[in-house]
Amino acid sequence: MEEKQAILVVDDDREIVKVLGKLLELEGYQVYAAYDGMEALEILTEKRVHLLLLDVMMPRLDGLSTLMEIRRRQNIPVIMLSAKTEESDKVLGLSIGADDYVSKPFQTAELMARVRSQLRRYMTLGDVEKQEQVDNVLKTGGLTLDLIGKEFYVDGERVRLTATEYRIIEFLMRNMGQVFSAEEIYSKVWNEDAYAVENTVMVHIRRIREKIEIDTKNPKYLKVVWGIGYKMEKL
Repeated sequence: MEEKQAILVVDDDREIVKVLGKLLELEGYQVYAAYDGMEALEILTEKRVHLLLLDVMMPRLDGLSTLMEIRRRQNIPVIMLSAKTEESDKVLGLSIGADDYVSKPFQTAELMARVRSQLRRYMTLGDVEKQEQVDNVLKTGGLTLDLIGKEFYVDGERVRLTATEYRIIEFLMRNMGQVFSAEEIYSKVWNEDAYAVENTVMVHIRRIREKIEIDTKNPKYLKVVWGIGYKMEKL
């Protein structure tokens, strides 16, 4: 029997956890529930989880602090949930390592679509058929992307990436030297129609630069072509 994909719902509002749990179970997912960040981290040490729905404002350990701790351990997709709608809050969540951000109140159909999209990308990182269609390793300068082991190295040292960061790097390294707009990157990596996505892509690009560049203000690899988009330099 095929293993169910497991989703951990983390929110101090028990009614939201209950409603989301029922919706996800109807979609065929295994659901775990936590009501603060500490409980979430405990579950992650005990259970195999494929995706988190993580509220921002919670007691004991808030969502952003929880996310930072998760990113020290795992690269599973995390969708942040928050009543805060300010752009700065969204950017902060994405900067810390969130893969997506949904404001409350949310449309359940949209949330479920985002869940499916994140899981699809995360689970297909190990797609053997796709791996066989390309070389097993992509390289430029000191950057090496192992497509079989799904590992990324900078000057020989392994660098931990989130699922979304991996997809962006893979896309750009497969098309080294080509310039892509934020909308093109979003459409290819997120597999969704792009609308007002400049900040979302920019935050992920900035986070990748912090991991691969010695001088983020004068990047060697991941460059901006002003007014057009981004490219991975072929060295």
